[in-house]
Amino acid sequence: MGTVFERIDEHQRDWIARQSVYFVGTAPLAGDGRVNVSPKGPIGTLRVLDDHTVAYLDMIGSGAETAAHLRENGRIVVMLCAFDGPPRILRLHGRGEVVMADDPRYEDLCARADFEAPHPIEAARRAVIVVDVERIADSCGYGVPLMSYEGERPHAEKWAEKKLRVGGDAALADYMVEKNSASIDGLPAFDQPAG
Repeated sequence: MGTVFERIDEHQRDWIARQSVYFVGTAPLAGDGRVNVSPKGPIGTLRVLDDHTVAYLDMIGSGAETAAHLRENGRIVVMLCAFDGPPRILRLHGRGEVVMADDPRYEDLCARADFEAPHPIEAARRAVIVVDVERIADSCGYGVPLMSYEGERPHAEKWAEKKLRVGGDAALADYMVEKNSASIDGLPAFDQPAG
């Protein structure tokens, strides 16, 4: 049986920082809508801001389910599990918000979180997802396999560099318009830039 905690304490913060990957889960309100689970990482893109708030750096990707679901209903869970050491799963259930780069809070959030971005290309950052954590619970994790961490993949940075090299400064913004404007169920995700 798992334990429900009143806050994200120092022990949990230290444990979170030692994991190599985390997952986020969201769903639309529609009963026939598609549930989404996304792997995220490296762990330096996730920060505990206080006892009931976490934030993560959201990078351009092939989809935009999380942002669309959060814009529609705000429900989110962040899950971490131990792939080495003692077995454990930690789930942070809460309400999420997408804070875009043009939001006045964005720069302050990035400075406060001091994210370790997976690559230095600023244009590849879509947003910061801020989660007001309402429930903090762990469980045994006995079913999670033992796995060895080998390092980060270089693909995201190389992809972004190639997009910019071939398509110019607007290439990543154009990609977002094409691929990240709506969820696979048609919910609005990231707004198209004005102009």
